[in-house]
Amino acid sequence: MQNARDRLLLAAAELLQGVGTVSTRAVCDRAGVQAPTLYHHFGSKQGLIDAVANHGFTQYTAVESSGDPLDDLREGWDRHVRFGLEHPSFYGLLYGRVEPGKPCAITAPAHAALRERLTAAAARGMLRVPADDAAEQVLAANVGVTLTLISQPEPDFGLSGRVREAALAGVLHTPSADTPTTRASAALTLRALADDDPGDLTPGERGLLGELLDRLAR
Repeated sequence: MQNARDRLLLAAAELLQGVGTVSTRAVCDRAGVQAPTLYHHFGSKQGLIDAVANHGFTQYTAVESSGDPLDDLREGWDRHVRFGLEHPSFYGLLYGRVEPGKPCAITAPAHAALRERLTAAAARGMLRVPADDAAEQVLAANVGVTLTLISQPEPDFGLSGRVREAALAGVLHTPSADTPTTRASAALTLRALADDDPGDLTPGERGLLGELLDRLAR
């Protein structure tokens, strides 16, 4: 049998999927609990909504590595789009509450997962720009195309593919024997490798090395 917390999460999720907005009373009635139970578990109605969104979003960001950073980035992009189209109310909730100068904690798992994939690409010499910058660029494009597809009567998945490839081409390159390694590319690769395996470096040494490599990368 589901406990009260799970029933509240399920009730809120079902209501959000249906109408996009919920009231405390509607959630509690659907879950079969009283309002104090909601406040006990989530602090407020907004706390419950955040928990529902974070639960669904965390599941979508979990992508196992295939060993090919480019394939993983494409799969992550496509999962992002599918999530938005399958859960438009959730997606509007996740990306519609933008406050100036305040990053969204709920969407942080998407940014972290994307940065991890880009860092893996950097370790192979594939990154043109620092992983943080690349993640911002790719995520901005991913969110923009997802919102566009949600608004279309018939989603144009070809548009998503074209924007995806353009966004990835802007931050990645495919190293080859005929392509000389640039200072920036080498710095980004070493940065990723040092982050993954710092060896015997102290925290201070790691910070200094990271700062120097970031400067070289730019």
